[in-house]
Amino acid sequence: MNPMSDIDIRHPNRLGLQQTRDAVDQIARKLSEKFGVDYRWVDDALDFERSGVQGRIALDDKDVHVTAKLGFLLAAMKGPIEAEIRRVLAEKLGPAD
Repeated sequence: MNPMSDIDIRHPNRLGLQQTRDAVDQIARKLSEKFGVDYRWVDDALDFERSGVQGRIALDDKDVHVTAKLGFLLAAMKGPIEAEIRRVLAEKLGPAD
């Protein structure tokens, strides 16, 4: 595991579990349509993957925890990918703080 290519983001959950789950599901559907990302819910976590990335979005009452492992080619794009994840989380769930 290369920490330089790992993403680990926590974002506060202020919407409640069901609203957050609905928002994350909308995000996953868009990623699936645009980039061919496969995803599935396992309890309150959404596992996703496609060539070059695999990860999880875990939900609880306090926060949303996004983790992902980027493959070699996407590792160079870690900064912009992380920034986009943070932007989408803020847009859908409210600002981080």
